[in-house]
Amino acid sequence: MGLSIPRLDAIIDPARVGSRPPAGAARELLSAGVRLIQFRDKRASTQQLYETCAELKEVLRDSGCHLIVNDRADVARATDAEGVHLGQSDLPVEMARRVLAPGQWIGCSTHSLDQVVEADRSTADHIAFGPIFPTASKENPDPVVGLAGLREARRATRKPLVAIGGITLRNASEVLAAGADSVAVIGDLLSAHDLRGRAQEYLRVLEG
Repeated sequence: MGLSIPRLDAIIDPARVGSRPPAGAARELLSAGVRLIQFRDKRASTQQLYETCAELKEVLRDSGCHLIVNDRADVARATDAEGVHLGQSDLPVEMARRVLAPGQWIGCSTHSLDQVVEADRSTADHIAFGPIFPTASKENPDPVVGLAGLREARRATRKPLVAIGGITLRNASEVLAAGADSVAVIGDLLSAHDLRGRAQEYLRVLEG
């Protein structure tokens, strides 16, 4: 399938969202005009993850905003999310494809040029690459790849490329200029007191 990915991939992580419930954060992002929300919760049980993603899907229903579930193809299928985002330690892309319904997306995290090439050969719909800059959103982050690494990744694939890791309002334009189709943002988005306002700022920078 040909995938046109929104410029902003807004990631909701309960470990980073403060006192806001995930559904409340999703409503704020939706009201700002965000069209792609990714939900990540490394600590939730399967039942908790399913219930939260089902609630998020209900919040986003008929809005035109897509929901991507991190790591769990089964939960993405069960909640009728638009897709799943797989890390290097999750199900292989082709196995996840067997779990998902036809038309559901698969995104694949990569951290090196070799991994980008492997993802490019798979049926993954889009490829995430990073961390572009130092990041505090992971307990054990992979080595920083930088803008030079992002340019190499861009040359290695024609699939939609999502940059992730340490992205802020200040550097988002540089990331797009280096070849990213979209930026995934966690910390600089969720740390804002005015989440809706911060998301609108990102959309102005990324889409302007």
